[in-house]
Amino acid sequence: MTLTSVPADGDGPESDAELAARFTRDTQPLFDVLHRGARRLTRTEADAEDLLQDTLLHAYTGFRKFRTGTNLKAWLFRIMYNRWVSNHRGRQRRPAEVAVEDITDRELARAATHQSGGLHSAEAVVLGALPDPELTEALAELPEGFTTAMFYAYVEGYTYAETAAIMDIPMGTVMSRVSRGRQRLRTSLAPHERRIA
Repeated sequence: MTLTSVPADGDGPESDAELAARFTRDTQPLFDVLHRGARRLTRTEADAEDLLQDTLLHAYTGFRKFRTGTNLKAWLFRIMYNRWVSNHRGRQRRPAEVAVEDITDRELARAATHQSGGLHSAEAVVLGALPDPELTEALAELPEGFTTAMFYAYVEGYTYAETAAIMDIPMGTVMSRVSRGRQRLRTSLAPHERRIA
């Protein structure tokens, strides 16, 4: 059992320099055992060093309140364990960290849709309007007239008659291209739908 030494009551309050010297003198012999304990908790050398440093910092700030005659090693281990638990809980509350290079525009758009209330930024609106890559590929495979007819009818919201006037083709041709385009899209996207479900 390691006991700490404190100044006698008659000596008056301890100066900061005396406190630092006493803290160093009393804790330095315990560094190896504390480091091993930190290594057992964190399981990595770098995290163990960080935990030991954090423990010693918190121990030093409370060292004036350390009770004479108690076990310094047990006190330091209790601080270490509490710091480890606090750090672990803090990491659990933090959002996942991902390298910026690994994030796609589609993932940014999905993340923006999960944010609560209020107006969306211009970036979120633009990213939300981006089509899925599978849909973009399926649309690229359609013949040009089909894609254009579907664009005017579904994206722009024109009626079949308006689409026919814009494209300068008969309305029956627009209806046929839209219908056959939808059918081809269903066929192209069916494998992706099964994979998602």
